Amino acid sequence: MIFDSDVLMWFLRGESNAVDLIDATADRSLSIVSLMETLQGAKSKPEMRMVRELFREATFQVIPLNESIGHVAASLIEEHSLNSGLQVADALIAATALGAGDVLVTANVKHFRPIRSLQLMGFHARRG
Repeated sequence: MIFDSDVLMWFLRGESNAVDLIDATADRSLSIVSLMETLQGAKSKPEMRMVRELFREATFQVIPLNESIGHVAASLIEEHSLNSGLQVADALIAATALGAGDVLVTANVKHFRPIRSLQLMGFHARRG
């Protein structure tokens, strides 16, 4: 499974649904774009180091960008940005999941739903 940035943020905050889902997933991956978005949300260098360490401890595979992902993301932008507002980061994350042939776990299903060939799993944090 490839985890979107929003699920990773819930995981880092210790939200129980995110922690349980990630703990129950043997092959954990994320796009380098999701790593960058997560790091960008850190408030200090020590917090950035903590994010990196938590991902390392949880044995996430970070999938780098490559030429194929770039081409697929560009095609997704051409196909979906005007009608559904697909953004660059989401196109790169979707292209990463498509290239890996893996399910993308996200709390923002509506961002990715127009991409019919993308396998999605919706995530919901606990309320309250």
